[in-house]
Amino acid sequence: MAEPLALQPLLHDLISCVRAPALALSARDGQMLATGAHGLIVSDRRALHTFEVSVRGSHRELLRGYPIGSDRARFVSVLRPLGNPGPDPTVLLDHHRTVTSTGAVETLVLSSRAGLDVSCDLTVRVGCDLADVSEIKRGNAAKPLNAQAHPTGLSWTADDGTQVRLRADTVPTSIDPTAAEIAWRVTVPAGGAVRVIIATDVSGDPAPRAVVAEETVPWSRPAVESGDHRLALLIDQALDDLAGLLMRDPATPGGTFVAAGSPWFLTLFGRDSIIAASMMLPLGTELALGTLRALAARQGTVTDERTAEQPGKIPHELRRTATVHDHDHGHGHGHGHGHGHGETVLPPLYFGTVDATPLWISLLHDAWRWGLPAAAVEAMLDHAEAALSWMRDDGTGPSGFIEYVDRTGHGLTNQGWKDSGDSVRFADGRLAEAPVALCEVQAYAYRAARQGADLLEHFGRPGAEAWRAWARDLRERFRAHFWVPRNGRRYPAMALDKHGEPADAVASNVGHLLGTGLLDPGESAAVAALLGGEELDCGVGLRTLSDRSVGYNPIGYHTGSVWPHDTAIAIAGLAADGHDRTAAALIDGLLRAAPAFDYRLPELYGGEAAQPGRWPLPYPAACRPQAWAAAAAVAVLAGLTGLRPDVPGGSVEVRPVRSPRVGSLTVHGLRVAGAEVSVRIGADGEPAVDGLPVGVRLRR
Repeated sequence: MAEPLALQPLLHDLISCVRAPALALSARDGQMLATGAHGLIVSDRRALHTFEVSVRGSHRELLRGYPIGSDRARFVSVLRPLGNPGPDPTVLLDHHRTVTSTGAVETLVLSSRAGLDVSCDLTVRVGCDLADVSEIKRGNAAKPLNAQAHPTGLSWTADDGTQVRLRADTVPTSIDPTAAEIAWRVTVPAGGAVRVIIATDVSGDPAPRAVVAEETVPWSRPAVESGDHRLALLIDQALDDLAGLLMRDPATPGGTFVAAGSPWFLTLFGRDSIIAASMMLPLGTELALGTLRALAARQGTVTDERTAEQPGKIPHELRRTATVHDHDHGHGHGHGHGHGHGETVLPPLYFGTVDATPLWISLLHDAWRWGLPAAAVEAMLDHAEAALSWMRDDGTGPSGFIEYVDRTGHGLTNQGWKDSGDSVRFADGRLAEAPVALCEVQAYAYRAARQGADLLEHFGRPGAEAWRAWARDLRERFRAHFWVPRNGRRYPAMALDKHGEPADAVASNVGHLLGTGLLDPGESAAVAALLGGEELDCGVGLRTLSDRSVGYNPIGYHTGSVWPHDTAIAIAGLAADGHDRTAAALIDGLLRAAPAFDYRLPELYGGEAAQPGRWPLPYPAACRPQAWAAAAAVAVLAGLTGLRPDVPGGSVEVRPVRSPRVGSLTVHGLRVAGAEVSVRIGADGEPAVDGLPVGVRLRR
């Protein structure tokens, strides 16, 4: 059962700065107070749990604290003398924070507008525990380390040799290692300012660095003009956030990817990194290639029940060490352990995901269509064939469908994107028992088999027709087993359980079937109608579970909340299948939600019905920024432009989704085969495209 929410670290009201693999989380005034998830975390260990700034004899009043881009923040406070507040404040504390890949830099500026010099004592109280991020997430307290003083600050050293060093550019007046306090006696000149810069760095960690920072952004930054100002703001914030999550695999040349999310998942995640890279294809293929390489380098080669590795399987998660989780929630907030499990213990390289492998094949295919060079595609084909074979040989269970089951008792019970223990259910509230075959995974597999066949055929490899036949058989079996009746209509169940019984709760999973080719036009229309109905569309995105279902909870992790990436995948599928009106309504819903989160869409938020004058409810422990939530903004832009390239076929099609609120749209800086492309959609919906590469024509 899930840990009580009160014990979980709350994130939605914190200021987050990210430069993966480092991040800082603080209160809105910049203070880190050794509570909840507060702290500076580097490579999954908390370098500082406390960073508290004060001026003796003064009371701080926060004027404003806000993030700047992904890795910086500013906190501005006024200082009022205790017992003598005065009519107007004259001393200002301007605190700037910048997170680096190995720590953080804190710049403290005291300025005075008084008519005379002001002397004061600036004090910084700090603390270090080097707690593992999985322990922080579980709400477990760690023992603080003892500090050692040096001439310009403090340092802490763990038993394994990891060192945290805090140093100031100005020699302190006093350093107290027992209290972990540093103080400066400063005089702020009338009308002037005094600046103190404090840098914190982590070094000497003996654990191998599975992932490291990457500074060069491998995508374009489009200029967006539309009738809805929210669109450009959402795109700008999303790209800032994705830049903060950018990482690379040091063991893989060119292995650049975006980490899943802050604070818990600043590392390579198969499903998350693939989906984010797929959504980013309109801005270039470099991120897709880096993600493909990083995951292919760790593709399964043997069968190992402990790690869930199998030949050809794409991994789920890469960590510096094994991680322990005791929550019931999925990868956003502690891995699902589900029925009969106690503690979940995941090895450093864990393969417990059923969908990353077909998604990897589709990313390779789609990047090829967007113009990934043929040589780069061909270099991945052995991995693609191994992935295809996994779907048939190991991924497919006795049911004849792609399914999963954790046989160790210590891994993830649910291994699709809804990986919490209570996510896969029946309409009456019962939970599905493993082995479980998810509806969306069958769609991913069907699409991957057909796309893999296209790749094999184009590059002169055998087996294309066999994979097309495999896909046709899967499609027919899906039609026979997954569709269920409800109130005079039929819809796909979210899964089949171990008895082959359809888990018939109405859920957003069905949105992932669209655009894959698994459904015929009538089936696609039935799913589109379900997505467009009020039981799933709450006005700010798709609920994960219908509000008419037993167990519905508008702030349940996978039982009624809204996940932006989930809605964005449905938007893409709706647009691909021609259901533009429903796609436009969901686009408008995400744009309506964006201002409530300062345009930094979180991993998930509440799924209660949108009403005038009311903001969407935050989910307290949602990752933010989070890769596929940020990339959902680019998926929205892709739906509105409707750009659909087939570079190997020498053509591009434009089928925009028209949103009355967005109106006319101009986007400069999209990428097709490396060329900078502009798309203009007039108020009448007519598209114009400029800058297509040589040999690629616009298909009318």
